[in-house]
Amino acid sequence: MRYLHTMVRVGDLDAALDFFCAKLGLVEINRIDNEKGRFSLIFLAAPDDVPMARERKAPMVELTHNWDEKEYGGGRNFGHLAYRVKDIYAVCQKLMDGGVTINRPPRDGHMAFVRSPDGISIELLQEGPALPPAEPWASMPNTGSW
Repeated sequence: MRYLHTMVRVGDLDAALDFFCAKLGLVEINRIDNEKGRFSLIFLAAPDDVPMARERKAPMVELTHNWDEKEYGGGRNFGHLAYRVKDIYAVCQKLMDGGVTINRPPRDGHMAFVRSPDGISIELLQEGPALPPAEPWASMPNTGSW
């Protein structure tokens, strides 16, 4: 397992970038603007991590800007921790066997979400290409929020 990123939602993207980049000194590594979903993802790395981050080998901060959302309450601005795993099905099965609810099953063989006992959202991403869809995951519904 490898730690990937921490996601935080931001209401004012310009103010967030001013804080994280201009003031804190993080460097923008990648940006994804999704017109259909009306959101932007901006990945930032610490200056010393930039070479490794460009190769996706260093942890980053992911700023998520939902274009129509300006304020988040109740801690909704913190998104999730993300980890890359070698076999998403095996990891999810181990978690489920341990009593963990799979909130967003890996139906696509690529991504799943679970929550810690304190409600921290954890994203699991399959290393390399997605695994072929498999049961029980392919037909398992979402449970709760993730």
